[in-house]
Parts: sequence; C-alpha cells; structure tokens
Amino acid sequence: MPFAPVLRSEWLKIRTLRSLLGALFALFAATTGFSAIAGVSDPSDPGSDPLFMALSGVAPGQIAAISFGAMAVSSEFQGGGLRLSLAAVPRRGRWFAAKATAIAVPTLVVGLVTACAALVAARAGLGAAASGLSTGEQVRGVVGCATYLTLMALLAAGLAAVLRSGVAALSLLIPFVLVVSFVIGDVAGGVTDFMPDRAGQVVLYETHVGTLGPWTGLAVTAAWAATALAAGAWSLRHRDA
Repeated sequence: MPFAPVLRSEWLKIRTLRSLLGALFALFAATTGFSAIAGVSDPSDPGSDPLFMALSGVAPGQIAAISFGAMAVSSEFQGGGLRLSLAAVPRRGRWFAAKATAIAVPTLVVGLVTACAALVAARAGLGAAASGLSTGEQVRGVVGCATYLTLMALLAAGLAAVLRSGVAALSLLIPFVLVVSFVIGDVAGGVTDFMPDRAGQVVLYETHVGTLGPWTGLAVTAAWAATALAAGAWSLRHRDA
C-alpha cells in the first residue's frame, strides 16, 4: 500500500479519538495560559529573559505534547488494534513512519498556533520589557517552540512503542522533565544540559549561555527523538503484534 493512504488512515484515527484532540487542546490552553500569567508576573525584573518569559508556558504545555505522542501510539496496543493495522499495512516500517508523521504534523501546526498566541498574550503583560525583542528573535522563538513540542511528542511516541504502553512511557518521561530538569539538572549542570528538554528549550531564550546554542540544542533533542523512534521501529519489527 502506498504511503499516502496509510498516512490518511492514521490521521483519521487521531482525528476520531477525543482524548488525542483533548491533548492538543490542552497543549494550546496550558502553554498560552501560563505564558500570559508569566507575562504579568514580574515584567520589571532586570534579570529575566523576555523571550523565555513570553514562551515559558511550554513547560506545562510539553506535558500535553508528550501525552499526545504516547497515547497516539499506545492506543494501537489496546483491543488488538495493532494486529488490524498491520493486517492492512503488512510493512511495519511504513506503518510506523505514517504513525510518526500523523503525530508530528498536527503537533507542529498546533505548536505554531500556540507559540504565536502565547507570545502575543505574554507581550501584552510584559509591555516595555519585550520591546527589545527583534522580529528575528520572536520568529526563532515561535518556530523553535513548535519544533521542540513536536520533538517531545515524537520522543514519547517512540518510547511508547518500545514499552507498548502509554502509561509506562508517561511514567518515565513526565518525572524526567519535571524532576530531573528542575531539581537535579540545576544542581548538576554539565552533562544534564544535553537532556532532551533542557537542550531543546535553549531556543526559547533571547540570550543563552553554555555549550549549546538554539539550533544545536534542538538538534540534541532531535537526536533523542530519532533514537526513541528507531528503538520503537526495531521493537515493532521484532516483536509480535
């Protein structure tokens, strides 16, 4: 079967599952809402980074992106869904590529809309504190934010394919980005800068320090996502449906 109809069928699955659409809505609502709150919290703080404050809602928003990616894959392991999918598309690699694409595209689109809305909402609160942001920096923040959310969704999708469980994938990833980054990462430094969330979020800062820059940081996150997807594809090929 050609790739296009496989992709269309995977998109139809996502579009008809309310939980997945709810995760995308939560991504928009959480990111925009928390960014708006951050914009009015303390815009006069001279030590704050205005671009990161404007897009800081990505911290809770990424949980929704991770949930979307994990649930989109784990739904196949419920009720024999994967056996039916593979009966229609025997080439497992093609099916998994279509599934990953069906996850990535809506996450990227919703991420772009969300980042734009978050930036506009936060700038209203930041006022003069955001006046120094250039057009290029804002575009980089919006595109980088959407790309980062997409990569985190794909990372979760690959992990869910390996573990064959959305709950297991979420149980690993959510504590990882909430506890390791905010507690251990700030203390340890160094190698923790190469964790997927810390590396990818460098693109959200107007100014950055450290080894990684905005795009090299996203490249590190992309490497994590690619590794997870490759592991998921290997698991799918070598394990029974």
